[in-house]
Amino acid sequence: MDTIHFLNENPNFFLMVVAALSLIVGSFLNVVIYRLPRMIENDWNQECRQYLGFKNAETEPTKTFSLSLPFSHCPECKKTLKPWHNIPIISYIVLGGKCAYCKAKISVRYPFVEALTCFTSVYIAMHFGFTWQTLAALFFTWILIALTFIDLDFQLLPDQLTFSLLGLGLGCSLFNLFCSSQDAIIGAIAGYLLFAITQAIFKLVTGKVGMGEGDYKFLAALGAFIGWQMLPVIILLASISGIIIGVTHMVIKHQFKSIPLPFGPYLAVAGWISLMWGSDIMRIYLHVIQ
Repeated sequence: MDTIHFLNENPNFFLMVVAALSLIVGSFLNVVIYRLPRMIENDWNQECRQYLGFKNAETEPTKTFSLSLPFSHCPECKKTLKPWHNIPIISYIVLGGKCAYCKAKISVRYPFVEALTCFTSVYIAMHFGFTWQTLAALFFTWILIALTFIDLDFQLLPDQLTFSLLGLGLGCSLFNLFCSSQDAIIGAIAGYLLFAITQAIFKLVTGKVGMGEGDYKFLAALGAFIGWQMLPVIILLASISGIIIGVTHMVIKHQFKSIPLPFGPYLAVAGWISLMWGSDIMRIYLHVIQ
């Protein structure tokens, strides 16, 4: 209780704690972003082998690959990294963005994810203060970051993350942190159906698949967390940013044919903006159209 009282009475120290914690979380998110899709792929491969009746599909030894094992190592020289090689951001700077052993280049993605996690987390703590809303919004943000980069890399929105976000939103609604339980349930149902019906109509008209079911589940999770009232804002912001970035990408790359682009990152950005300023956006919009 003394610690809670101290953090509540010392907001600057609270922000420092959030910053330090979020850097550690950002480092863990890099692990999730890299390993979770590969874990899912391994499970799919194993299930396919069993379904096709390959001999020894169930007993065939496989290397342990999880979020905790094997320990962090260089993908080039395979040497296990020391704890001081994994200090968020600092290790990257000290090592000059290279492996400590073989000097292979380390992607700038790693410190970027850590910095992004830290920046957004501290802003959330400043915005909501020392409240339960901050704790919920932090988990919300961390899941969004993981979903964003996984979708960018693999065009995949894992159920493990979207369902976790959905459960978190419904749980928070029991305490009216961001919306009521009724608004959360309606938001989850409406979010899923909006994209599912849109995709069904699109496929009927064009014969093509416009979006995956992961997008349905993601929007349902956002609706459960923020409430159905924010769904129009989320869809509008995601669509506008998707069009702008999509057209820019085609112009820069000179690719004017139909190419698949992940929609998850746009939903994530729109969802985060809606959580932070959605009510203000709605208020301004209603004021303008009156």
